[in-house]
Amino acid sequence: MYWLAEICVKRPVFALMLIMALVVAGVTAFERLGVDRLPNMDLPTVYVRTSYPGASTQELESEVSQIIEDAVATVAGIDELRSISSDGRSFVIATFNLDRDLDAASQDVRDAVAGVMNRLPPDIDPPVVQKQDTDSSPIITLAVSGPRSSTELYLMADRFVKNVIESAQGVGQVTIAGAADRAIQVQIDAKKLAAYQLSILDVRDALTRQNAEVPGGRVDEGHRERTLRTLGRIEHARDFPNLVVKTINGTPVRLSDLGVAIDSTKEVRTLARLNGEPAVVLQVQRQSGQNTVRVIEAIKERLPRARTLLPDDVKVEIIQDQSRYILAALHEIEGHLVIGSVLACLTVLLFMKSWRSTLIASVAIPASIIATFAFMRLFGFTLNNVTMLALALMVGVVIDDAIVVLENIYHVIEEKGLSPYEAAIAGTKEIGLAVLATTLSLVIVFLPVSFMPSVTGRMLYEFGLTATFAIMVSLLVSFTLTPMMCSRMLKSSKSSHGTGEVASRRGFYHWIDASYMASLKWAMRHRWAVLVLSIVVIASNVPLYKMVPQDYIPTNVDESEFEVRLEAQEGASLSSSDTVIRKAEAIIARVPGVQTILSTVGTRGFGGVNQGEVFVRLIDAEQRTFSLGRLWRGLLAGDPGAAFRGNLSQRDAMTQIREQLSVLPDINASVRNLTSFRQGAPVDIDYTISGSDIPALVDFSAKLVERSKEIPGIVDVYSTLRMDKPELLVSIDRERAAALGVEVREIADTLRVAVGGDDRVSRYRDATVDDAYDVELRLVGIDRRDVAAISQLYVRARPSPVIGRRPDVTLNISATVPTRIDNVVKFDYSVTASRIDRLDRQRMVAVRANIAPGFALGDRITALQ
Repeated sequence: MYWLAEICVKRPVFALMLIMALVVAGVTAFERLGVDRLPNMDLPTVYVRTSYPGASTQELESEVSQIIEDAVATVAGIDELRSISSDGRSFVIATFNLDRDLDAASQDVRDAVAGVMNRLPPDIDPPVVQKQDTDSSPIITLAVSGPRSSTELYLMADRFVKNVIESAQGVGQVTIAGAADRAIQVQIDAKKLAAYQLSILDVRDALTRQNAEVPGGRVDEGHRERTLRTLGRIEHARDFPNLVVKTINGTPVRLSDLGVAIDSTKEVRTLARLNGEPAVVLQVQRQSGQNTVRVIEAIKERLPRARTLLPDDVKVEIIQDQSRYILAALHEIEGHLVIGSVLACLTVLLFMKSWRSTLIASVAIPASIIATFAFMRLFGFTLNNVTMLALALMVGVVIDDAIVVLENIYHVIEEKGLSPYEAAIAGTKEIGLAVLATTLSLVIVFLPVSFMPSVTGRMLYEFGLTATFAIMVSLLVSFTLTPMMCSRMLKSSKSSHGTGEVASRRGFYHWIDASYMASLKWAMRHRWAVLVLSIVVIASNVPLYKMVPQDYIPTNVDESEFEVRLEAQEGASLSSSDTVIRKAEAIIARVPGVQTILSTVGTRGFGGVNQGEVFVRLIDAEQRTFSLGRLWRGLLAGDPGAAFRGNLSQRDAMTQIREQLSVLPDINASVRNLTSFRQGAPVDIDYTISGSDIPALVDFSAKLVERSKEIPGIVDVYSTLRMDKPELLVSIDRERAAALGVEVREIADTLRVAVGGDDRVSRYRDATVDDAYDVELRLVGIDRRDVAAISQLYVRARPSPVIGRRPDVTLNISATVPTRIDNVVKFDYSVTASRIDRLDRQRMVAVRANIAPGFALGDRITALQ
């Protein structure tokens, strides 16, 4: 490429404009680059979520999960197929090969699921198919807390916070947790139902029929037409008690005769507290491809308005903010980038002892780094830890080509006595092929990283290409700007032309030169010794590699926050789980350095009311651990020892909390760093065992759990399969039911609505807020606590044919007498599995655990195996 150098030497403006064009493009692109913590990766995973309220674990497995599995298994490119069946929920996870296009795979899964919809239960919720997306994780978490009820906090968070921040640019979705949405609660008294001999299904049918608004079509008046609407919905919540359920002997039975209708919330299955006060949690997701930092800044700009709308005793706080870590990491890397550039320039100045040469070589650093931003924008990259790491590493690389070209031009000036103009052309031509080979060798090292066939390759895709862009730009600079600047800025040699002698060196440089020459002479005289030494050094990599701890990503990171997951015994109610988690909160609050505790009882997803999460925020690391800044502040305060007192790292706090929570009875605790980037379950180790026999899986997994606890470094061990979930079985006497005219489906629906409740029996539109809410129907809590209360229920009988005097005449009697449910069923107590996992269409159990601080993941997995 010496011809390019010759053109640039002869046309200096062309060289300057060529590089300036790239630099200007980079400056422009820098302002438009997204800012994120990690690269945007499309992991090859597709989820199928299905809700079947009231269904048992075994029923979900056979009626939903297996059917969806069989359909999804026909899609091409599946590497692993998993499913989780729990009470009322099914979750099918399809992991595809890395070379499979995820958008096409998602559509294929949707088509496969749509093809088996007719085989799923008729009253099931439609399955939801979505791909795993890093953009779906919350970017900021807010908490609305105060001395108010959860209902009030939910309404305030919904109206005054959510409605304000969701209009911010880039906000995708805002979800509220820790409380329930508004609903009309219709609570029926079982004794009153029995007194009128009515079934709770009569109430459900009345609510469905008498609170409905059906479009009536169009009325054609000739010259115009009108739409016809039947105003059949109840206008005010206070009118629900007047709704007529049934007319018995000419007397209407109203809803108020059977129970109460309360304008309240849905059944509470989750609670939240912030530092002991009631709270609701808002989690914000950004739109795909949006700049995380800018979206968070837009949300923060709207928070003051939300605070003005809230009462004085209610506050909204930022609990978790991803921009905090992103900006801190980027500022740290930017600092390293600047410091590295300065040190590289000083090193060049130290050895070349010429500010002109230093300037010529140093220009390659900003030119190459800034121009790389333009290519990053072109390929859709973001400023994240991976790309910034690549740029920081390239600081010492992009200057190499310029130094080599500069040194050779300088050498030609001194050795051959040419003018800088002539030496710039001749020197670049002489060294051009070597510079090209050196640069391409670097490209061969970094570029293949982007095409590694693994999830790690997906993460490092932007790293390899960013490094390649910077290297190639530095090559262009070394063949354009560097020779042009050499021809204009270097001076002619003062030594005689053609002598080939260089002025003698003195001092430090003479010592380096002499040492190098002596080492070179010794190596040439003892070639076999050098060869043997090289082989030994290369071979030593094998034992040294085995000695180095291995992990997926760094885990000993102190970001001043972590998460504690708590699980009570299966069958524990929300109130009893809340009591246990309050005890855990008290233990965590006593740990030094704890600043914020956000507790959520009744987790979302596949957790039940017996599970909870505690988010722990520590004071900043600079105030907890030794640092030069802390020492300096201590010196200014006259107490230098303060920098050494009370040191507590995040790892120490996690270990202390884990040990103290282990003394709590009947609860499993798991302490985990939020920075871990793991696939699948939120644990470090996920060990699966497949088989068809559930008792054998339970027995083997229990033994593995006990053995795992004996291995140092493995903590928080638990099994996903436990046969300890209490259940109440209902056995139907089919002959008696048939004699009484009671159908099995009628019994099942009666129990489901009475005990489980029907949360979508109807809808109520509140004109004051212009929004619609669900109407929920179920028995009063005291009437569904035990078998004796449930036995009071009546079930409807179907019309029974009665034979008349003539054999060919039959009469259908529609008004049959309902019967008590305990006349046709028998109750029994049992235990069952809380969830059933499947792997590649076989039942399996997962033994999961975390790694204690100070231990490596790879070593502990080897010990477990």
